[in-house]
Amino acid sequence: MHGYIPPDRFFPYLAWTDIQKMPDKENVVIIQPVGAIEQHGPHLPLIVDAAIGTAVLGKALSQLSDRIPAYALPLLYYGKSNEHWHFPGTITLSASTLLATLIEVAESIYRAGFRKFVLMNSHGGQPQIMEIAARDLHVKYADFLVFPLFTWRVPHIAGELLSDREKEFGIHAGDAETSVMLSILPEQVKMEAAVKEYPHGLPENSLLSMEGKLPFAWATRDLTQTGILGDPTIATKEKGDRILASVADGWVRVIADIYAFQQPQAWKQ
Repeated sequence: MHGYIPPDRFFPYLAWTDIQKMPDKENVVIIQPVGAIEQHGPHLPLIVDAAIGTAVLGKALSQLSDRIPAYALPLLYYGKSNEHWHFPGTITLSASTLLATLIEVAESIYRAGFRKFVLMNSHGGQPQIMEIAARDLHVKYADFLVFPLFTWRVPHIAGELLSDREKEFGIHAGDAETSVMLSILPEQVKMEAAVKEYPHGLPENSLLSMEGKLPFAWATRDLTQTGILGDPTIATKEKGDRILASVADGWVRVIADIYAFQQPQAWKQ
């Protein structure tokens, strides 16, 4: 049942008595991976975001020092994916349902005595929900330290392996995601169905952009016919192995930082 996660780091394998007697629970790091079940073009399965997130987390936890207590909760497979729902197979929660789910899971963790909680999100359509949940939880429980983190935002080398165009526009089912999937689930990748497609109709000579400081709202079908935004045809397992290892190394570092983190409390001074 633990999948990619090391069994000794899988929270549901603990008994309630293990949790009751766990020392220094205030600094134990509890991680909730959040993915999505949504289209990723004709060559990738719906599970991409969920698979990549748990593969990264499992690799990171397997490398983490035994001195740092950290546990993964079961993956939340479903996310807010309504930008993709015009493509068959996409399953989506509403923003309100996802937000309520995250908050109620977090409050259960808080009641158990834990005070460091990570929302490890792997889907680009929902970081704002992670941020709202984290802020509301910390405001409600001042001693609850919540970290709304995006899987791909830790230090890594993926940018060194991608073209400039791919780094700017290859945001969905492109080179990086396809390469990582060739590393972790190669039997589920249909490279013969991979096609290159970059976003259509983006504004030129404009301050507005698909993503960035001044974005416009879009659904996936506005930008692509295949559901791909990028070039998966140049993906390789070798690139995927290197990207996966690098992102996992970044997560080892950030989990260690979270374990050591103390909330600023200027209001007490």
